[in-house]
Amino acid sequence: MEHVPVMVEEAIEALAVQPKGIYVDATFGRGGHSRAILARLGQEGRLLVIDRDPEAVAAAERLAREDRRVVVAYALFSELREVVYRTGVEEVDGVLFDFGVSSPQLEEAERGMSFLRDGPLDMRMDPSRGEPVAVWLARASARELRRVIRDYGEERFAAAVAKAIVRARGERPVVRTRELAEIVAAAIPHREPGQHPATRTFQALRIWVNNELAEIAAALPAAEGVLRRGGRLVAISFHSLEDRLVKRFLQEACASPPLPAGVGVPEVERPRPRMRWVVRRARPSAEERAVNPRARSAVLRAAERL
Repeated sequence: MEHVPVMVEEAIEALAVQPKGIYVDATFGRGGHSRAILARLGQEGRLLVIDRDPEAVAAAERLAREDRRVVVAYALFSELREVVYRTGVEEVDGVLFDFGVSSPQLEEAERGMSFLRDGPLDMRMDPSRGEPVAVWLARASARELRRVIRDYGEERFAAAVAKAIVRARGERPVVRTRELAEIVAAAIPHREPGQHPATRTFQALRIWVNNELAEIAAALPAAEGVLRRGGRLVAISFHSLEDRLVKRFLQEACASPPLPAGVGVPEVERPRPRMRWVVRRARPSAEERAVNPRARSAVLRAAERL
């Protein structure tokens, strides 16, 4: 399935792409946002693309063979600062994050990320690193399962789901996506309208096995650190846990540092915010949501370095 990038025009506008600028697409996916950036770049501009998924990196390398302005890095986006410096660049004009999973990752049954297709219970963004989620499921305690499903999936029936998984694996290993989806569905007494009962559990396990929230928490300050003055950081999130990290980071960066109580400082000497808001919160248009259902939960935020 072709991946349809979300909020492309809004992201490019927020980045304020300059023809001679240097930009980072830290979550290449299948390159929809990258191609939009390249369309605004002149021949002197450069685009560094990063991804942890080998298939996405292969797609990026094909683009780089067609366009000399593109530089590809097979890396975690939390490694952004090191990746930028390795290319011989100290500052960039913009960094774009499009968090979450791509349509190809969801559609390919062997990746094990979706309950809609039966496949091995893997869920890794990079199948060459770490362990499949099935391996972790086989050894995790009921308490640990409950914590992960509750904290990363915001599943109110996390305890029931955890007990059901432990009970099922006592009979045979849980190694297939459809098998897990059926276990979860049977454990949840009330279904949310329009949502498969396994949605939150699959989200939680994918976030857990890929260390996604820690990656975001490390990547945001790394991106700020490589921005030149006037450079833009743009982030698109797809669920509340991602968006909460982005919102809190940018709120803190865009606020004046607090002064100790009772300390008088002249206005000219007061500490200034590190960044300023460009887009506090934007959602996809109704037209985009109608054409691309994946866009329904997207939130875009952007700020500029001062």
